[in-house]
Amino acid sequence: MPRRITQKEVAERAGVAQATVSLVLNGGREKVAPETAERIEAAIAELGYQPNRFAQALRTQRSHVIACVVPDLTNPFYPSLVVAVQKVARAAGYEVITIDTEGREANERQVVQAAQYGRFDGIVGVFFKLGARELAPLGKAGVPIVRIEVSRKAGGSLPIDDLYIDNEAAARALTGHMLALGHRHITMIAAPGGPQRVRLQGYLDAMASAGCEPNVLEAEHFTVEGGRHAADALVESGRPVTAIIAANDMMAIGVMQSLIAHGLAIPGDISVAGFDDILASALVTPSLTTIAQFQDRLGAAAAEKLLDRLANRADEPGRAEEMPYEIIIRGSVAEPAMAAK
Repeated sequence: MPRRITQKEVAERAGVAQATVSLVLNGGREKVAPETAERIEAAIAELGYQPNRFAQALRTQRSHVIACVVPDLTNPFYPSLVVAVQKVARAAGYEVITIDTEGREANERQVVQAAQYGRFDGIVGVFFKLGARELAPLGKAGVPIVRIEVSRKAGGSLPIDDLYIDNEAAARALTGHMLALGHRHITMIAAPGGPQRVRLQGYLDAMASAGCEPNVLEAEHFTVEGGRHAADALVESGRPVTAIIAANDMMAIGVMQSLIAHGLAIPGDISVAGFDDILASALVTPSLTTIAQFQDRLGAAAAEKLLDRLANRADEPGRAEEMPYEIIIRGSVAEPAMAAK
């Protein structure tokens, strides 16, 4: 077994005190001169130094582990978010454990319990079931949390920070885009839980403002199969429709599969739009009009906020920050002059 390199050896190579090496390794890089930090990092790389996490945890009473919580890791929206969290956290000396809660309350409560037992120093991610009230014990115990939310937040008295995208405004804008093209028979397909409520409300607001009758179909899940089955039912009902907005891209792709199977052209007969701008949305034919939420930016910003808390660089009450969205116009949407009446 190779000999373990010590902090003392790193300090000697970098020409600094061992305490300075320890400070940099424990998240205090900004407290030393940039050139000093660079010498220490160079020495670490040259010597192949690996921190002893067990000793570090005993000394600091921290695990140096962050939990990244997502409701469905098979949903292509989440992997790029998780990777962004990992990159930022690892650069600061933290490991990341990704937990797929399946959007279930019991699984989310297990994450909270593990943090109470000291398994995680902080939590970042998406909670479908637990709100600020259920997460409050962690905040009071000094375990910081950064939630990624689908609606506008105002912050609070506990160290529970929120990054949010105004999904209601985004859905209203996407529906407004369809209306501006001349569509009037626009159906919304959504599934229970998660972002359903706010995205649906944005659609309903836009339809009401235009004096158009809404039509909402509930899919079983936010999946390709859920979208396909909902679209099957819509087509077979014979209800007039020139455009369909699905509450996420996975369902939108399922909608497209259904329409094609029924011999309908996209967008020649029916326009289709989704939500999330997953990689596949640009690869399907025609490419999918959607709402981009920039998952990599979300993940990186969430991790940075959590690290601010862990390094005591943020001691104010809960912070809320709005993140951007953008309508991505692609080939799946056209003016209703090309669509079936």
